[in-house]
Amino acid sequence: MDNMEISVNVENLTKRFDDFTAVDSVSFSVGKGEIFGFLGPNGAGKSTTIKMLCGILSPTSGTGTVSGFDIVNEQDEIKNNIGYMSQKFSLYNDLTVRENLEFFGSIYGISGKILKDRIEYVRDMAGIGDRMDSMVNILPGGIKQRLALGGAILHDPPILFLDEPTSGVDPVMRRNFWELIYEFSRRGKTIFVTTHYMDEAEHCNRIALVIAGKIIALNTPDNLKNELPYSVYSLKVNDFIAVFDKISGFDFIEEAAIFGSDIHILCDKKVNLKKELAQGLKSIGITDYKIDHISATLEDVFVSHAGRD
Repeated sequence: MDNMEISVNVENLTKRFDDFTAVDSVSFSVGKGEIFGFLGPNGAGKSTTIKMLCGILSPTSGTGTVSGFDIVNEQDEIKNNIGYMSQKFSLYNDLTVRENLEFFGSIYGISGKILKDRIEYVRDMAGIGDRMDSMVNILPGGIKQRLALGGAILHDPPILFLDEPTSGVDPVMRRNFWELIYEFSRRGKTIFVTTHYMDEAEHCNRIALVIAGKIIALNTPDNLKNELPYSVYSLKVNDFIAVFDKISGFDFIEEAAIFGSDIHILCDKKVNLKKELAQGLKSIGITDYKIDHISATLEDVFVSHAGRD
Protein backbone atom coordinates (compact mmCIF):
# COMPACT_ATOMS: atom_id res chain seq x y z
CA MET A 1 0.00 0.00 0.00
CA ASP A 2 2.98 2.33 0.49
CA ASN A 3 3.29 3.28 -3.18
CA MET A 4 -0.38 2.97 -4.06
CA GLU A 5 -2.80 5.85 -4.39
CA ILE A 6 -5.42 5.56 -1.64
CA SER A 7 -9.10 5.56 -2.62
CA VAL A 8 -10.62 4.79 0.79
CA ASN A 9 -9.07 5.44 4.19
CA VAL A 10 -10.76 4.71 7.52
CA GLU A 11 -9.52 5.14 11.09
CA ASN A 12 -11.37 3.90 14.16
CA LEU A 13 -14.73 4.04 12.40
CA THR A 14 -17.57 3.26 14.82
CA LYS A 15 -21.34 3.14 14.51
CA ARG A 16 -23.66 2.60 17.47
CA PHE A 17 -27.43 2.30 17.50
CA ASP A 18 -28.44 3.07 21.09
CA ASP A 19 -26.65 0.37 23.12
CA PHE A 20 -25.75 -1.78 20.11
CA THR A 21 -22.36 -1.32 18.44
CA ALA A 22 -22.72 -2.36 14.80
CA VAL A 23 -19.22 -1.27 13.72
CA ASP A 24 -16.51 -1.25 16.36
CA SER A 25 -13.46 0.96 15.71
CA VAL A 26 -12.41 -0.43 12.32
CA SER A 27 -9.38 0.93 10.45
CA PHE A 28 -8.22 0.10 6.91
CA SER A 29 -7.14 1.60 3.58
CA VAL A 30 -8.08 0.60 0.04
CA GLY A 31 -5.79 1.34 -2.91
CA LYS A 32 -6.85 2.60 -6.31
CA GLY A 33 -7.76 -0.29 -8.59
CA GLU A 34 -7.88 -2.75 -5.71
CA ILE A 35 -10.64 -5.30 -5.16
CA PHE A 36 -11.11 -5.12 -1.40
CA GLY A 37 -13.41 -7.61 0.28
CA PHE A 38 -15.31 -7.36 3.54
CA LEU A 39 -15.97 -10.98 4.51
CA GLY A 40 -18.24 -11.98 7.35
CA PRO A 41 -21.57 -13.51 8.36
CA ASN A 42 -24.89 -11.69 8.32
CA GLY A 43 -25.00 -9.13 11.12
CA ALA A 44 -21.23 -8.62 11.18
CA GLY A 45 -21.49 -4.91 10.36
CA LYS A 46 -20.55 -5.10 6.66
CA SER A 47 -23.55 -3.20 5.30
CA THR A 48 -23.37 -0.59 8.05
CA THR A 49 -19.73 0.07 7.18
CA ILE A 50 -20.46 0.41 3.48
CA LYS A 51 -23.36 2.78 4.16
CA MET A 52 -21.09 5.05 6.21
CA LEU A 53 -18.53 5.09 3.43
CA CYS A 54 -21.22 5.94 0.88
CA GLY A 55 -22.55 8.86 2.92
CA ILE A 56 -25.85 7.13 3.71
CA LEU A 57 -25.15 6.84 7.45
CA SER A 58 -23.08 9.15 9.65
CA PRO A 59 -20.55 7.46 11.93
CA THR A 60 -20.82 7.72 15.70
CA SER A 61 -17.07 8.32 15.88
CA GLY A 62 -13.91 7.84 13.86
CA THR A 63 -12.79 9.36 10.58
CA GLY A 64 -12.66 8.37 6.95
CA THR A 65 -12.22 9.61 3.41
CA VAL A 66 -13.53 8.27 0.11
CA SER A 67 -11.88 9.58 -3.04
CA GLY A 68 -10.34 12.25 -0.83
CA PHE A 69 -13.69 13.48 0.55
CA ASP A 70 -14.58 13.36 4.24
CA ILE A 71 -17.34 10.86 5.07
CA VAL A 72 -18.91 13.20 7.63
CA ASN A 73 -18.68 16.65 6.06
CA GLU A 74 -18.57 15.93 2.32
CA GLN A 75 -21.20 13.27 1.80
CA ASP A 76 -22.67 14.90 -1.32
CA GLU A 77 -19.26 14.98 -2.99
CA ILE A 78 -18.75 11.30 -2.12
CA LYS A 79 -22.10 10.34 -3.67
CA ASN A 80 -21.06 11.97 -6.94
CA ASN A 81 -17.81 9.99 -7.05
CA ILE A 82 -19.02 6.49 -6.23
CA GLY A 83 -21.31 3.81 -7.54
CA TYR A 84 -23.35 1.93 -4.94
CA MET A 85 -25.15 -1.38 -5.42
CA SER A 86 -27.20 -2.30 -2.38
CA GLN A 87 -28.25 -5.75 -1.20
CA LYS A 88 -31.85 -5.03 -2.12
CA PHE A 89 -32.65 -4.49 -5.81
CA SER A 90 -32.93 -0.71 -6.07
CA LEU A 91 -34.34 -0.09 -9.54
CA TYR A 92 -38.01 0.57 -10.22
CA ASN A 93 -40.03 -2.50 -11.19
CA ASP A 94 -42.81 -0.44 -12.78
CA LEU A 95 -40.44 1.21 -15.28
CA THR A 96 -38.72 -0.26 -18.32
CA VAL A 97 -34.98 -0.89 -18.40
CA ARG A 98 -34.48 2.19 -20.58
CA GLU A 99 -36.64 4.38 -18.35
CA ASN A 100 -34.71 3.29 -15.26
CA LEU A 101 -31.37 4.12 -16.84
CA GLU A 102 -32.62 7.48 -18.13
CA PHE A 103 -33.96 8.28 -14.67
CA PHE A 104 -30.71 7.39 -12.91
CA GLY A 105 -28.77 9.32 -15.53
CA SER A 106 -30.80 12.42 -14.74
CA ILE A 107 -30.05 12.00 -11.03
CA TYR A 108 -26.33 11.96 -11.85
CA GLY A 109 -26.74 15.04 -14.04
CA ILE A 110 -26.00 13.19 -17.29
CA SER A 111 -27.89 14.12 -20.44
CA GLY A 112 -27.69 14.25 -24.22
CA LYS A 113 -25.08 12.23 -26.09
CA ILE A 114 -23.13 11.39 -22.93
CA LEU A 115 -26.19 9.74 -21.38
CA LYS A 116 -26.98 7.94 -24.64
CA ASP A 117 -23.42 6.58 -24.85
CA ARG A 118 -23.43 5.49 -21.19
CA ILE A 119 -26.78 3.72 -21.59
CA GLU A 120 -25.40 1.89 -24.64
CA TYR A 121 -22.36 0.87 -22.59
CA VAL A 122 -24.57 -0.48 -19.78
CA ARG A 123 -26.76 -2.26 -22.34
CA ASP A 124 -23.76 -4.06 -23.79
CA MET A 125 -22.09 -4.70 -20.43
CA ALA A 126 -25.26 -6.22 -18.95
CA GLY A 127 -26.22 -8.12 -22.11
CA ILE A 128 -29.72 -6.64 -22.16
CA GLY A 129 -29.83 -5.33 -25.74
CA ASP A 130 -33.14 -7.03 -26.52
CA ARG A 131 -34.77 -6.08 -23.21
CA MET A 132 -34.31 -2.32 -23.10
CA ASP A 133 -38.06 -1.73 -23.38
CA SER A 134 -39.06 -4.60 -21.07
CA MET A 135 -40.57 -3.88 -17.70
CA VAL A 136 -38.00 -4.51 -14.99
CA ASN A 137 -40.38 -6.63 -12.91
CA ILE A 138 -40.41 -9.43 -15.53
CA LEU A 139 -36.62 -9.74 -15.82
CA PRO A 140 -34.79 -12.86 -14.56
CA GLY A 141 -32.74 -12.44 -11.38
CA GLY A 142 -29.36 -12.57 -13.11
CA ILE A 143 -30.28 -9.83 -15.57
CA LYS A 144 -31.70 -7.70 -12.75
CA GLN A 145 -28.39 -8.09 -10.97
CA ARG A 146 -26.38 -6.89 -13.98
CA LEU A 147 -28.85 -4.07 -14.54
CA ALA A 148 -28.45 -2.92 -10.94
CA LEU A 149 -24.69 -2.89 -11.48
CA GLY A 150 -25.26 -0.92 -14.67
CA GLY A 151 -27.21 1.68 -12.73
CA ALA A 152 -24.35 1.97 -10.26
CA ILE A 153 -21.70 2.57 -12.94
CA LEU A 154 -23.83 4.69 -15.30
CA HIS A 155 -21.92 7.88 -14.39
CA ASP A 156 -18.53 6.11 -14.67
CA PRO A 157 -17.47 6.56 -11.01
CA PRO A 158 -13.90 5.80 -9.87
CA ILE A 159 -15.06 3.73 -6.86
CA LEU A 160 -17.71 0.99 -6.68
CA PHE A 161 -19.32 -0.18 -3.45
CA LEU A 162 -21.05 -3.53 -3.92
CA ASP A 163 -23.01 -4.81 -0.92
CA GLU A 164 -23.38 -8.60 -1.24
CA PRO A 165 -24.07 -8.16 -4.97
CA THR A 166 -24.39 -11.87 -5.81
CA SER A 167 -26.62 -12.94 -2.95
CA GLY A 168 -29.41 -15.17 -4.21
CA VAL A 169 -28.09 -15.89 -7.72
CA ASP A 170 -26.78 -19.16 -9.11
CA PRO A 171 -23.05 -20.03 -9.32
CA VAL A 172 -22.84 -19.36 -13.08
CA MET A 173 -24.28 -15.87 -12.65
CA ARG A 174 -21.91 -15.26 -9.74
CA ARG A 175 -18.92 -16.20 -11.87
CA ASN A 176 -20.09 -13.96 -14.73
CA PHE A 177 -20.59 -11.10 -12.30
CA TRP A 178 -17.05 -11.47 -10.97
CA GLU A 179 -15.70 -11.32 -14.50
CA LEU A 180 -17.28 -7.87 -14.73
CA ILE A 181 -15.67 -6.88 -11.41
CA TYR A 182 -12.26 -7.96 -12.74
CA GLU A 183 -12.80 -5.85 -15.84
CA PHE A 184 -13.64 -2.77 -13.78
CA SER A 185 -10.52 -3.31 -11.67
CA ARG A 186 -8.34 -3.63 -14.79
CA ARG A 187 -9.69 -0.25 -15.87
CA GLY A 188 -8.47 1.30 -12.61
CA LYS A 189 -11.76 1.25 -10.72
CA THR A 190 -11.60 0.61 -6.99
CA ILE A 191 -13.99 -2.13 -5.86
CA PHE A 192 -15.19 -2.45 -2.26
CA VAL A 193 -17.32 -5.57 -2.01
CA THR A 194 -19.03 -7.24 0.95
CA THR A 195 -19.76 -10.95 0.87
CA HIS A 196 -20.35 -14.01 3.02
CA TYR A 197 -19.20 -16.37 0.26
CA MET A 198 -15.70 -17.68 0.98
CA ASP A 199 -15.03 -18.56 -2.67
CA GLU A 200 -15.79 -14.97 -3.70
CA ALA A 201 -13.33 -13.66 -1.14
CA GLU A 202 -10.61 -15.63 -2.95
CA HIS A 203 -11.07 -13.24 -5.89
CA CYS A 204 -10.19 -10.17 -3.85
CA ASN A 205 -6.73 -8.60 -3.72
CA ARG A 206 -7.14 -8.26 0.05
CA ILE A 207 -9.88 -9.19 2.47
CA ALA A 208 -10.89 -8.08 5.92
CA LEU A 209 -12.48 -10.77 8.10
CA VAL A 210 -15.30 -9.17 10.09
CA ILE A 211 -17.15 -10.51 13.13
CA ALA A 212 -19.44 -8.55 15.47
CA GLY A 213 -18.41 -5.23 13.97
CA LYS A 214 -14.66 -5.82 14.35
CA ILE A 215 -11.96 -6.60 11.81
CA ILE A 216 -10.27 -9.72 13.16
CA ALA A 217 -7.78 -10.16 10.29
CA LEU A 218 -6.79 -8.30 7.14
CA ASN A 219 -4.44 -9.48 4.39
CA THR A 220 -4.33 -11.15 1.00
CA PRO A 221 -6.16 -14.49 0.80
CA ASP A 222 -2.87 -16.38 0.34
CA ASN A 223 -1.15 -14.61 3.24
CA LEU A 224 -4.08 -15.28 5.55
CA LYS A 225 -3.88 -18.98 4.75
CA ASN A 226 -0.09 -19.12 4.99
CA GLU A 227 -0.11 -17.35 8.36
CA LEU A 228 -2.51 -19.85 9.92
CA PRO A 229 -0.60 -21.24 12.94
CA TYR A 230 -2.24 -24.67 12.74
CA SER A 231 -2.08 -27.81 10.62
CA VAL A 232 -5.34 -28.63 8.84
CA TYR A 233 -6.77 -32.11 8.29
CA SER A 234 -9.89 -33.40 6.59
CA LEU A 235 -11.76 -36.28 8.23
CA LYS A 236 -14.20 -38.40 6.20
CA VAL A 237 -16.40 -40.61 8.34
CA ASN A 238 -19.93 -42.01 8.40
CA ASP A 239 -22.44 -40.20 10.62
CA PHE A 240 -20.10 -37.20 10.55
CA ILE A 241 -22.38 -34.93 12.57
CA ALA A 242 -22.43 -37.30 15.55
CA VAL A 243 -18.68 -37.85 15.23
CA PHE A 244 -18.10 -34.09 15.04
CA ASP A 245 -19.92 -33.59 18.34
CA LYS A 246 -17.76 -36.25 20.00
CA ILE A 247 -14.33 -35.21 18.70
CA SER A 248 -14.79 -31.46 19.20
CA GLY A 249 -13.89 -31.92 22.85
CA PHE A 250 -10.62 -33.78 22.25
CA ASP A 251 -7.88 -31.72 23.89
CA PHE A 252 -5.45 -32.05 20.96
CA ILE A 253 -7.95 -30.40 18.57
CA GLU A 254 -7.85 -26.60 18.47
CA GLU A 255 -10.89 -26.14 16.23
CA ALA A 256 -13.20 -28.42 14.26
CA ALA A 257 -15.84 -27.47 11.69
CA ILE A 258 -18.12 -29.27 9.25
CA PHE A 259 -17.42 -28.66 5.56
CA GLY A 260 -20.02 -30.43 3.44
CA SER A 261 -19.85 -34.03 4.62
CA ASP A 262 -16.24 -33.72 5.85
CA ILE A 263 -14.86 -32.48 9.15
CA HIS A 264 -11.97 -30.03 9.03
CA ILE A 265 -9.69 -30.25 12.05
CA LEU A 266 -7.15 -27.63 13.12
CA CYS A 267 -4.41 -28.67 15.51
CA ASP A 268 -1.01 -27.55 16.73
CA LYS A 269 1.64 -28.24 14.12
CA LYS A 270 3.60 -30.32 16.64
CA VAL A 271 0.72 -32.73 17.17
CA ASN A 272 0.78 -36.12 15.40
CA LEU A 273 -2.90 -35.81 14.60
CA LYS A 274 -3.30 -39.09 12.72
CA LYS A 275 -1.97 -41.01 15.71
CA GLU A 276 -3.88 -39.03 18.31
CA LEU A 277 -7.11 -39.10 16.33
CA ALA A 278 -6.84 -42.83 15.66
CA GLN A 279 -6.71 -43.42 19.40
CA GLY A 280 -9.50 -40.94 20.06
CA LEU A 281 -11.82 -42.42 17.43
CA LYS A 282 -11.11 -45.94 18.64
CA SER A 283 -12.12 -44.90 22.14
CA ILE A 284 -15.57 -43.97 20.86
CA GLY A 285 -15.90 -47.06 18.67
CA ILE A 286 -15.04 -45.51 15.29
CA THR A 287 -12.67 -47.52 13.06
CA ASP A 288 -13.91 -46.78 9.52
CA TYR A 289 -12.65 -43.33 8.49
CA LYS A 290 -10.15 -41.50 6.29
CA ILE A 291 -8.00 -38.57 7.34
CA ASP A 292 -5.81 -36.40 5.08
CA HIS A 293 -3.50 -33.48 5.70
CA ILE A 294 -4.79 -30.63 3.49
CA SER A 295 -3.99 -27.03 2.61
CA ALA A 296 -5.80 -24.38 4.62
CA THR A 297 -8.86 -22.72 3.10
CA LEU A 298 -10.30 -19.32 3.92
CA GLU A 299 -13.02 -21.15 5.83
CA ASP A 300 -10.32 -22.66 8.04
CA VAL A 301 -8.80 -19.22 8.54
CA PHE A 302 -12.18 -17.77 9.46
CA VAL A 303 -12.98 -20.60 11.87
CA SER A 304 -9.58 -20.18 13.52
CA HIS A 305 -9.90 -16.43 13.99
CA ALA A 306 -13.55 -16.65 15.05
CA GLY A 307 -12.65 -19.23 17.68
CA ARG A 308 -9.87 -17.08 19.10
CA ASP A 309 -11.88 -13.85 19.01
